[in-house]
Amino acid sequence: TARSDVPLSNFFVSQLINSAGFVDFDRVANIFWMTKGQLAETIGLTAPAVTKSDRQTAMRTQSRVREMLEIVARVRDWAGGDIQAMAWYRSQPIPALDGRTPEALVKAGQASSVRRYLDHLALGGFA
Repeated sequence: TARSDVPLSNFFVSQLINSAGFVDFDRVANIFWMTKGQLAETIGLTAPAVTKSDRQTAMRTQSRVREMLEIVARVRDWAGGDIQAMAWYRSQPIPALDGRTPEALVKAGQASSVRRYLDHLALGGFA
């Protein structure tokens, strides 16, 4: 099975996992109406990382896409759906995190900061 430090227990995200336990990049790109190249840019990797089958299963590639999916899955209900959640992920600056977007933070290896921020909001904290 695939290994990753990002749990994918969310039903939405579990639908994007193939039978080998890896994120299916075709499904992810289709859900968010993007090309694999756009998906690669969104997670901060090169296009070959998500287009070449041997690179798709690399730990770094899987971890990065799983981080993105976990964050998008957490906001999709209040964002209004998949596309809106991705738009929030890519463009919404978070004042509490130096005005950086979730996308920028994940690309910088700081997905945990976004998760903590979302936990804070879920507990009734202010944005």
